[in-house]
Amino acid sequence: MHQSTLKELSEALGLSISTISRALKNHPDIAERTKKKVRELATVMEYEPNPYAVQLRTQQSNVLGILVPTIDNFFYDSFVASLEQEARNNGYSVLIMQSKDLVDVEQNSLKLFRKNLVTGVFASVSIETNNLEPFHKMEEMGIPVVFFDRVPEEPGYTKVCLSDEVAARIAAEAIIKKKKKNVLALFGHPHLSISKVRHASFMETFKKSAPKTNVQVAWPEQIEASRIETLKALGKKNKPDVIFCMGDMILIGVMYAINELELKVPDDIAVIGISNGLMPTLYNPKITYVETSGQKLGKLAFKQMMDKLNHNIITDEVFLESVLIEGDSL
Repeated sequence: MHQSTLKELSEALGLSISTISRALKNHPDIAERTKKKVRELATVMEYEPNPYAVQLRTQQSNVLGILVPTIDNFFYDSFVASLEQEARNNGYSVLIMQSKDLVDVEQNSLKLFRKNLVTGVFASVSIETNNLEPFHKMEEMGIPVVFFDRVPEEPGYTKVCLSDEVAARIAAEAIIKKKKKNVLALFGHPHLSISKVRHASFMETFKKSAPKTNVQVAWPEQIEASRIETLKALGKKNKPDVIFCMGDMILIGVMYAINELELKVPDDIAVIGISNGLMPTLYNPKITYVETSGQKLGKLAFKQMMDKLNHNIITDEVFLESVLIEGDSL
């Protein structure tokens, strides 16, 4: 089957090949009327750019790399879905890799991105990540990196973050407002900056506004460890009257334990979390949570990447604001 070319589009419309090319790329210098004519003819003539020619010419593909700790997580799932939609709408495709929280897998994934000449990389670092040199190498090769969710603590990197400090403070204030006295606060892995920031903000809020509240802290990270920590705490004489869950995996483990003990929420035990939004709606009553949207973060991360690729001035670190979503669990 004959593959239409830029030259044929150029001849048909009486425009230069460079004008045709820029129109198809939605370049701002090209008039909207011209872009419309070019796109319509390209559709009729079934024109498709040759990806191999583009890659050879630019030493890049129209592929964006996404590196997540795991894909079977509601937050990362919604982030990837949102970012992929934005990418597709703008003529990009995505290559998704999972680090499984192993630094060797993370580094091999970055090598694969380089071999595929990706245009840019979105990365949420693994628990084991201490050396950021592999990410520096990407930047040195002209492949911009936008960190999201789990980001480096050091300044100087492009980061798109949930408002972790604010999210934890909102959750703590909601607990204080309900006059709870014994809090079980469950956080993610203590090595991660996201856990450190949320923990510091949560504890500081109680120190300032309710210093006499008993706050017990644990760092279970995943479902089963959260279930065990909850069972242990609820088995004590001075058991908690509310449980704070830093993320959805922790919330699932907490709810397993509560159901196992046949406790009623919020009569026997109150629950509040930080969540992407899906998991809290699956329980009866619905769980009160501070929203941290993967879908919104994906859109924000894509905008930062496009600004970097277009050499626009950007802020190194941008935050997605958090809001309290009231359920009946507190």
